Amino acid sequence: MVVRTKGARCRNRAIFIRKFPKNKKENMAASTTSSFPTSQEGVATSSQQNLDAITDDDFEYVDEEFVLSHSAEQQAQPEPMIPDLFKQPSLVKDDLITATSQLQDQTVEHCLPFLAGEDGPLDLNDYGLPKLNREKHIKFLKQSLGPLPGRFVAVDASRPWYLYWCLSGLTMMGEDVSSYRDSVIETARTMQNESGGFGGGHGQTSHLATTYAVILAIALVGGEEAYDVIDKKAMWKWLCSLKQPDGGFQVCVGGEEDIRGAYIAAVIITLLDLPLDLTPESPAYDGRSNLLTGLAEYVRSCQTFEGGISSQPNNEAHGAYAFCALACLAILDNPRRIIPSYLDVPRLVSWLSYRQYAPEGGFSGRTNKLVDGCYSHWAGGCFPLIEACLSPSGPGAEKNKTATGLAAAPESLYSREGLIRYILCCCQDQTKRGGLRDKPYKMSDPYHTNYVLSGLSSAQHQWDLDSDPLPLPNGDTTPSLAALGADSVWNVFPYIDENDQIYEDSDRVRPIHPAYAIPQKNVNAIRAYFQGRSGFASTLGGE
Repeated sequence: MVVRTKGARCRNRAIFIRKFPKNKKENMAASTTSSFPTSQEGVATSSQQNLDAITDDDFEYVDEEFVLSHSAEQQAQPEPMIPDLFKQPSLVKDDLITATSQLQDQTVEHCLPFLAGEDGPLDLNDYGLPKLNREKHIKFLKQSLGPLPGRFVAVDASRPWYLYWCLSGLTMMGEDVSSYRDSVIETARTMQNESGGFGGGHGQTSHLATTYAVILAIALVGGEEAYDVIDKKAMWKWLCSLKQPDGGFQVCVGGEEDIRGAYIAAVIITLLDLPLDLTPESPAYDGRSNLLTGLAEYVRSCQTFEGGISSQPNNEAHGAYAFCALACLAILDNPRRIIPSYLDVPRLVSWLSYRQYAPEGGFSGRTNKLVDGCYSHWAGGCFPLIEACLSPSGPGAEKNKTATGLAAAPESLYSREGLIRYILCCCQDQTKRGGLRDKPYKMSDPYHTNYVLSGLSSAQHQWDLDSDPLPLPNGDTTPSLAALGADSVWNVFPYIDENDQIYEDSDRVRPIHPAYAIPQKNVNAIRAYFQGRSGFASTLGGE
């Protein structure tokens, strides 16, 4: 005879259910269990007499099932199952020992105890994984928005990034960041140059990367006063000065031209509703071209023989550049049309798939490199865009539903379970510091905190396109500004896999747009504001 708690999985047949007395629960459980006969004659007489002597007031509502079994020992509660894939080193080993292979082996050794749940007492969810330590991570990000130690002078030019990383991470964890609006406004004003764009700090040269971070930070805090900080006319002129004849963009005047510039330019043009016409001073001006001319072709030129995307043509493929390429194309046109038109999707999927490792479950950024938490976004965040481009289409397409009424989980191109395991087990700083990190032996920082949470958000949600591509007028290959993304209606659903669920609802973070990397409502709000304005009124420029 075996006793098990109600709700535990068991294939044996229950023969009755009984309530234990609250003041004698332990003693009665022991006595009744030990005195049960192995035959099916019933309960021992002495046990029956003891139970009959108990009144209704002695009972506590703790139901126990008594079930038949061939063993007289009490069964322990089953521990959550961890697939072997995430508990042991890869069975396929390269016999050639190099510095790279040794670092890989060391990384696996560091990660395995965390993946196996051996890293000390932690607050685990019902699936045996550490819970998302939301309170610690929120505290870490809020502290990072305050005064920083003197050593941070080394990253002074990254101040806009700190704004975006912290505000974005807080937003994904459900925090209202509008209280930071005034601080963002005052900080952004000092970084904006009259020539257009934002630098890393007061008096620093405008750069597309820092401009991207400032604009997204402004979008996150929202509000007309924040939007009005941006000098739209100067921004347009500055972007025209960065546009190159081959279709790409320099990241700053006289700087390098790379895929980051292509993506960021697409983000800025669409969020701020900038005119597409080029100024006569633009290096790309020929009387026919505009800001978008040749941009998709430039993205195509950056795909490598491996299938990944490089920063520039003929460079090494990198996960972050793959995201920039896919997101840029998804902004320019409907992903179902534009991504297969300009990229070799099968080779790209192959290259991205090889970026996810086992047993770690996380992503690397390049071939033969180590997993890093930030690639949860840069590489993992590519899959929603690819899956959208490959998914069935059509307005009003029926969605499969689970028993909960939510969208059923389609077959993913990557292991969401593996990525979530790596994030919850290996990327959380479980000390008082909080925050998220690259890997177990690294320190947490705002950069990794934001992009690890972005990867977690992507793995926990399903983004679908709800429309087919609209035909472009007059055989054009470049959509007009009004048509940019006009037929790309994105819908997001919680990703539900009822067979392989490994996290609780309390571990879920908020979704962010797969191309803009901020929530959809923030994208809509800033676009609507600038689309509703006429002319170039701004804080620095006139009409």
